Amino acid sequence: MEHTVTLKQNHEFRRLYAKGKSAVAPSMAIYCRKNRFGINRIGFTTGTKLGNAVVRNRIRRRLREVYRTNEAGIRTGYDIVVVARVRAGHSRYRELERQFLQTADKLGLLLPGGEQA
Repeated sequence: MEHTVTLKQNHEFRRLYAKGKSAVAPSMAIYCRKNRFGINRIGFTTGTKLGNAVVRNRIRRRLREVYRTNEAGIRTGYDIVVVARVRAGHSRYRELERQFLQTADKLGLLLPGGEQA
């Protein structure tokens, strides 16, 4: 992830939940908000409803990879949080990627002609 930093602070996540725009898909919800840094900052959330630590980490790895492979087509200067929903544990990679791109497009995060899949 060249132009991206990870969000780690709880208050940053809470600010996005409260003040950011959101869109949902069956496997995930995405919250975004413009930042003043000129780079993207991204965070991933998986709740305990999804399964044990192995399952949650696998989902996070898949979502991180979806973001990484499509990073070139995403606008810069945003804070983004991807929240995995229960169906993400049963979804195939291609389905996660399709839903991520559709949801990011709803939020206006994709560059014109940036949808790669």
